[in-house]
Amino acid sequence: MSAIRVTVTAVQGSAPREVGAAMLVSADHIEGTIGGGALEWEAMRIARAMLAEGRDQAEHRLPLGPALGQCCGGAVSLRFEMAEKLDQSAGAPLWIWGAGHVGRAVVAVMAPLPEMAITWIDDDAPRFPADIPKGVEMVVAHDMTRLMAHAPPLAHHLILSYSHEIDLALCHGALLRGFGSCGLIGSDTKWARFQARLKALGHQDAEISRILCPIGEPELGRSPQAIAVGVARRLLKEHLHKESAVDPIHRGKVNQS
Repeated sequence: MSAIRVTVTAVQGSAPREVGAAMLVSADHIEGTIGGGALEWEAMRIARAMLAEGRDQAEHRLPLGPALGQCCGGAVSLRFEMAEKLDQSAGAPLWIWGAGHVGRAVVAVMAPLPEMAITWIDDDAPRFPADIPKGVEMVVAHDMTRLMAHAPPLAHHLILSYSHEIDLALCHGALLRGFGSCGLIGSDTKWARFQARLKALGHQDAEISRILCPIGEPELGRSPQAIAVGVARRLLKEHLHKESAVDPIHRGKVNQS
């Protein structure tokens, strides 16, 4: 099914959503939100007109004033792109949750590889570096756990946030959503606690065991860069080159926090 991805690329003044907010618009369905109201209806109108006319890319700046019937007083720039075209050329979707030291290291290692389409998520823009690698989609989501429901069902996830509670909620959301693979940063102790809590949330042992924790390859070391290299190696070797059904993120006994 053809769809247009609408992404907020810039915000001036007051606006309902932040840069990186996105939604998918097809002829009869939407996923996600860029803030609702008249802004979203106008974006949907533009996207559906593009689908009808066969256009696959556009940029629009929409003032949030009387013309749209909104009183925010700012302006929002939107990028419209054909989602099918992106998906066909982008490679395997990799969603990285967290822009801390390990998240930055993983992105630095993975971004140059053409086989990966990286979405990088955090809930605070200042955590991201000033320069985002080319081809990486940066998403600032003030509630990251809600965004998990909109991830591609076969995406590969690396959960590396600053908060154990957010990590747990993301694991819970990933199990509800479905995934190609899912890795969680943490120690054996953290994972044992998470397993018990995920089971209490109604997940079965077989499902929970698909989440691999700790991540990385222990023989490479425990630094963020070593963890990143280990994760990249497994993703490339087992999922992209072999097209294996085996989960890519090694269950190494690395003591992570």
